[in-house]
Amino acid sequence: MTRKPDRVKGISTMMWLKNRLSAFLMQARSPRDVPLSDIEQLSQNLKAADVVLVEGLTRVSDVIRWVTHSPWTHAALHIGCLDQIDDPALRAVLERHYQGPSNVPLLIESYLNEGTIVQPISFYSRHHLRIARPRDLKPEDTSAVVAYAISRVGVPYNVRQIFDLLRFLFPWFILPRRWRSSLFELNAGSNTKTVCSTMVAEAFGRVQYPILPLVKRTDHGRSHFYRRNPKLCTPSDFDYSPYFDIVKYPYFDADANGNYALIDWHDATELDQTEKDFYVTSDKAP
Repeated sequence: MTRKPDRVKGISTMMWLKNRLSAFLMQARSPRDVPLSDIEQLSQNLKAADVVLVEGLTRVSDVIRWVTHSPWTHAALHIGCLDQIDDPALRAVLERHYQGPSNVPLLIESYLNEGTIVQPISFYSRHHLRIARPRDLKPEDTSAVVAYAISRVGVPYNVRQIFDLLRFLFPWFILPRRWRSSLFELNAGSNTKTVCSTMVAEAFGRVQYPILPLVKRTDHGRSHFYRRNPKLCTPSDFDYSPYFDIVKYPYFDADANGNYALIDWHDATELDQTEKDFYVTSDKAP
C-alpha cells in the first residue's frame, strides 16, 4: 500500500533535473582578452561592506542581463581580509571555508550549484567589475553587515527563488507572477537558502540601510519610506540606488590620455570579426 519508493524516485528525478539545469545555466564563455577593470587598483581601494558588482559570463548571467536591462548580473559583499576579522567566532567560520592567504580581500557571495561561499577578489581578475559603496555607513553597522554575510557562508543556493524572480520580472510570462511564488511567502526558506542579491540585501536590511526603497509623499509634504522585499533585489539595484556611490577602476587610466581630441583612433578593420560588429572605422560616423 505504500508509495514511498515512487515518492523517493520522483524526488531523485527532480534533483537530477535541477542539477542538470543548474550545470547548464552555469556554463561560462571565455572572458575578454583585455579586462575592463584594474583588479589590483580595485583590490587596494576596497572597503568593508562594499558591494562588488560583476558582469557575469554564464548563461544565467545572460538571462539576468536581458531581463534587468543591466550588465550587472551578480553581486558579492566585500568583508575585508581574514586577518582584519577580529571576532573569533566569525574568523573560525571563514577558516572552515577558506584556506588561502589571510591578507587578501575576500568576498562572500551566493552561487548557483555552490551556495554561499567565500573567495578572494582575484577570482574576478578577468571580469568587468564595479564597486557600489554604501554612503555614510556607520562603523558598527559596517561590522553588522559583514557579520551577517559571514553567518550565511555554507547556506545552499535557492534555485527556486531565482526562477521565481525571473518569472516575476517577465510581465508576459505564461503563469501569474504571484502564483505559487516563493517571493511572496513570509520568511519562506529565508534561513535555509538564498541567492546572491538577496543575501547582500538582507545584510544591509539588518541595519535598516536602504537600497531602493519606495518613497511616498503625503499631503502634508512628509516622506514615507517602505523597505523593498530583499527577495526582489537584483544586482542592478545597487547600481541605481541613491544610497550607494559607484566607484570605477578601469583597466587603463583615462586621465592619462589627456585631451580627448588628441586620442589616436585606429580603424576597426584591425579587429576580429566579432569585435568589428561593435566598433567603427575612424572615417565612418556612428
